[in-house]
Amino acid sequence: MAKLYFYYSAMNAGKTTTLLQSAHNYHERGMRTLILTPRLDDRYGEGVVASRIGLKARGTIFGRDDDLLAMVRDDIAARGPLHCVLVDEAQFLSKRQVWQVTEIVDRLNVPVLAYGLRTDFRGELFEGSQYLLAWADNLVEIKTICHTGRKATMVLRVDENGRAISDGPQVEIGGNERYVSVSRGEFKKVMAGEGVIDLQQPQLPLGD
Repeated sequence: MAKLYFYYSAMNAGKTTTLLQSAHNYHERGMRTLILTPRLDDRYGEGVVASRIGLKARGTIFGRDDDLLAMVRDDIAARGPLHCVLVDEAQFLSKRQVWQVTEIVDRLNVPVLAYGLRTDFRGELFEGSQYLLAWADNLVEIKTICHTGRKATMVLRVDENGRAISDGPQVEIGGNERYVSVSRGEFKKVMAGEGVIDLQQPQLPLGD
């Protein structure tokens, strides 16, 4: 029986890496997948789903008004049986689209793996995440660490001096260096103006 899975986390926890690994696992077994990616996220090129460690794949772009159930039905009609749908940046789904995702699972019996942020830089739920948390069959937290050593569950948007920004649009694509995953305690502290974030991120020792 197909299920809807929501893999959620703070920023830079490896959501897209996990998505691409899941797609690879299906392909290794001769199974076909469909990766859906929102049109507004074109950081790596239109329709490209890419992780910070260099993995990438082509995705099918959707807009906020697109019918995801119809898109999947059309894909199956054109290309044959589908074994899994994977949704990148699922926090950007509308309420209506999350319902359509449940229909992909319940009507078409195709499992859906959705990956996204739980909350924005103000600590508030995204629309897509809100309804995925409400309607998904399985919720899976992808964990990451705050610079304090505690589990990071919140996201800060900071200025060039590392101070918290508390207003502005909820969605701002690109400029990932302005977003930092922190613990709830650190989120409260920095949002209250009692601390700043060091924007100098250490480099991974790859190839050393």
